[in-house]
Amino acid sequence: QVHLVESGGGLVQAGGSVRLSCAGSGRTSTLYAMAWFRQAPGKEREFVARILWSHSSKFYADSVKDRFAISRDDAKIAVYLQMNDLKPEDTAVYYCAADLVGRGNYYQTEMYDYWGQGTQVTVSS
Repeated sequence: QVHLVESGGGLVQAGGSVRLSCAGSGRTSTLYAMAWFRQAPGKEREFVARILWSHSSKFYADSVKDRFAISRDDAKIAVYLQMNDLKPEDTAVYYCAADLVGRGNYYQTEMYDYWGQGTQVTVSS
């Protein structure tokens, strides 16, 4: 079992910044990658960013590539999402996810084994 807890969400104005954190515990020694997804009201959960745990390869959705940055802290078993130049369309519940195997398409929710409870990010115009 891997337990994930997100924090750092809130209300921010367009153009502002927010940093999300995800703390992992449990069988974290088997981590292959961690990722962030988001889900806006009435929409499907979508991929945002991913980082491999054995090295620092990173992947981003096109919609956030030049504005968001994913990073990790090996000692704390934590992953972060720095979100800059936020737009109203970034409003969503943001979820942290853990991939223990590293198979399939990383942008699909089915590839992830554990999820956090989510944290709300609301961007006002």
